Amino acid sequence: MDPRAAGGNTPTQKFSNGCPGRALMVPLMRYGICVPNLAEFSDPRQVAVLARRAEEAGWDGFFVWDHVVFAYGVPETADPWVLLTVIAMATERIRLGPLVTPVARRRPGTLARQATSVDRLSGGRLVFGAGLGFTLQAEYGTWGDSAEPPVIARRLDEGLEVLARLWSGEQVDFRGEHLTVAGVTFTPTPAQRPRPPVWIGCDWPSRPPLRRAARWDGIAPMIVSPHDGSWAATPEIVTEIVAAVSGQRDGEGPFDVVITGRTPVDEPAAASETVAALAAAGATWWLEGFRPSPGEYETAQRRIEAGPPA
Repeated sequence: MDPRAAGGNTPTQKFSNGCPGRALMVPLMRYGICVPNLAEFSDPRQVAVLARRAEEAGWDGFFVWDHVVFAYGVPETADPWVLLTVIAMATERIRLGPLVTPVARRRPGTLARQATSVDRLSGGRLVFGAGLGFTLQAEYGTWGDSAEPPVIARRLDEGLEVLARLWSGEQVDFRGEHLTVAGVTFTPTPAQRPRPPVWIGCDWPSRPPLRRAARWDGIAPMIVSPHDGSWAATPEIVTEIVAAVSGQRDGEGPFDVVITGRTPVDEPAAASETVAALAAAGATWWLEGFRPSPGEYETAQRRIEAGPPA
């Protein structure tokens, strides 16, 4: 099955990488919230309140991190699929999903069931964010698994292929380097056919995830300053990402470029200008990002209620 087959009727625009016959079909700009599954955001009831307020304020999506062990401290931690379940039940319109789930850390059968259940519960609103995870030592080494990036990358690719096949509803027989599936048929299937869209996460400027993303439906790069870890996306970086992906993508379906950052609540004109420049460069989603720090839940409340920076 072609992994690019997931789609919809989202309005799109073309961005070219300068090569004849190559253009990336990107949906028009949407706005979302991305919160940790940690610390002040680990209470499912409180997260459901945020998601409901986000929908009421005109946001288009609500996404959550996926950590079991966090590399920095020992914060209270929630299961991301429990958070996504309550988000689905608290909302009716907005997109939702993990951003991102370390596929290689999870059993593909369980993960396929969880994703299918949330997609059906939400009426077909799930976006499946996938990546290696962070940090690899925390995600894998903690449990005695290999934390070598090439090994995890191969497990991720196999896991994504198995998930897509399981979501098809057809019998799956698969034998890879790391995963084996023998004669398994999964029903029910996700509400979205043939499957939910898949976004690939990466740490910019790493290039291999761009090639992986080109085979799926979107890319969600983590673009941060090497000096202080603050979000640092620029139109120039977005342009470079769009060009790199469009040079490797041979499908015509919509493709999302998902940028996370932070805009000021009290400067709406500046916030709108910042996001508009990224949209002009090819970004399709702007996510207001929050971290597991004291006071971030209240900050998220205020930013959500102020509405998208459109």
